[in-house]
Amino acid sequence: MKVNKKLCDKCGTLKVIWKNHLGSRYCQACWKLELPKSSRSNKPTARQKPIPRVSPRRAQQEKTYFLTRKEFIKKYPVCKAALPGVCNGPVCDIHHMKGRIGDLLLDQTYWLPVCRACHYWIEMRPEAAKELGFSINRLSNDNNT
Repeated sequence: MKVNKKLCDKCGTLKVIWKNHLGSRYCQACWKLELPKSSRSNKPTARQKPIPRVSPRRAQQEKTYFLTRKEFIKKYPVCKAALPGVCNGPVCDIHHMKGRIGDLLLDQTYWLPVCRACHYWIEMRPEAAKELGFSINRLSNDNNT
């Protein structure tokens, strides 16, 4: 099959005509430059997979945590903080004294069984909680600071 080449009106070279638009002839390269961006037909791109909320490792840790948490609350049913004028007795929360980052989520040495009212008090007053020994500085290695 013989292909007829014609003069491109844009670049002036003898090429295969790709598009005849409004009386002007364009080769493929020139048409791509000439075509307005709004009228270009973009092929639909594959949707990117969203970034997961938690990593697979963290998801496994959380699954283990929820099972271990139930047993811990059964083992310690009374609030260990027992703040006067705040405490309402039965444990429903676990305060992570050193935080929940990484493996600290499952480290029971830093868990403190508390009632919801005491837990709220501890979270809202971090400096006082550290003074009373309910929270531990996450950056230090010893448990007293």
